Amino acid sequence: MSNSTPSSQPIASDSTAPAITAPGPNSSDVTGTVADAPAKSTSTIARHQTRRAPREKDGKPAFIQIARTPLIPEKILRDHGAFCVIDTRFRAAARLLQCLWLREHDIPAGSSDAGDTFDGPAAFGNILSPDAAYAGRNFLSPAIHRLALQEWLMCEEDAAIDEERLLGNSLSSMPLVFNMFGPMALDRKLATAVFRELLPGFVRSVERIRFEHSPGRRDERFLADRTAFDLAVHVTTPSGEPGTLFIEVKYSESMEGPAARMRDRYNEASKEVRLYDNPDSLILRSAPVDQIWREGMLAQLAVDNGITPRAIFLAIGPKLNRRVQGVFRVYQGELLDADRQDADRVPFIPLTLETVIEAIVTAGATDHAQVLWNRYCDFERVYRLSLQQLTGDAARAPANKSAQHHQPAALPPTRRALAATPALRTRAASSRPCGAATKREAV
Repeated sequence: MSNSTPSSQPIASDSTAPAITAPGPNSSDVTGTVADAPAKSTSTIARHQTRRAPREKDGKPAFIQIARTPLIPEKILRDHGAFCVIDTRFRAAARLLQCLWLREHDIPAGSSDAGDTFDGPAAFGNILSPDAAYAGRNFLSPAIHRLALQEWLMCEEDAAIDEERLLGNSLSSMPLVFNMFGPMALDRKLATAVFRELLPGFVRSVERIRFEHSPGRRDERFLADRTAFDLAVHVTTPSGEPGTLFIEVKYSESMEGPAARMRDRYNEASKEVRLYDNPDSLILRSAPVDQIWREGMLAQLAVDNGITPRAIFLAIGPKLNRRVQGVFRVYQGELLDADRQDADRVPFIPLTLETVIEAIVTAGATDHAQVLWNRYCDFERVYRLSLQQLTGDAARAPANKSAQHHQPAALPPTRRALAATPALRTRAASSRPCGAATKREAV
């Protein structure tokens, strides 16, 4: 396989907590309403736990995330075309980061005139213009753009690939999946190095990566609906047998409803898969958790129906998106402890987006990792921009790294999350994300 690591240039409150959430990892004072206790072990796979990000060494970058999502004032969001009244704190910061990234790379956004936007009227600054969208500017390289088009055109029957979100919405997790894993799909050597770093006890080599995949869409042996994974990574395990990593990726999602229409098959499968303390739990069926529940059952049913002899269900989300991290922890709390599970049960392993980027660095694709960090995880950038504009220092100056290096070090440093600390309980409110139902809603 050819090495297609992309270059750094592209081509051409929480302010409100959902009903079920939990503290983001390594945060000193941000919590949710439940799941304050440490997550229990639900896996017997050796060495799968996330590792603390290393500091820079041997000339390789080490990415250390700031302690919490910056609270961006409304005026600054409006100035950059990133204001949405119902954004969560994380989504607002992530939207601003995408607006800055597009502007830095001279990628035009859609105007607010009806008929002149890729995403309809009143587009935000994170929505690409139609020309930029169809030219592939939402992707980090021409090779990733071509791969995304190939996967879209040859997608599985009834797959939920949204053309507008994929090509034209820089905030969507859909292009993130291709930008992160596309180079691995094109280069199995890189894929093997990354996944061996993440899961050395399960992965000897990567054989194939499939996007928007279901082992049994609308099949009565499975869930009889459209539930699918963002990608499936087919591997050879250290013992020489085949295995599969079923992966779901979140980015700016607030993890609110609507929940999928409940089916009798879900209730049957919840008992059949033998994964849960209480298969009839209402928490599993709630809007924040139900998609992860359905995908967890689907991964187990793939093993039970002989699609793959072994599997792991991975869920990936940003460390600072505490709604996403909270849902992962709540779902984990509904699972049987590892010592009570049968040996052939599919483990659930949550990973942070930052951990995956660190694994890409370790695998040697440092340029690719740096671009991913700059686009999706550099929340210190929006913190610096906000503080500069509020204090009048270099007002309206670009917030990119090169511009910052030429400015006096007059701003206080951001607090960084280097180790887990006891969480303090805070009051939560509520908000809903912009847009319609999530792409995983079963129909």
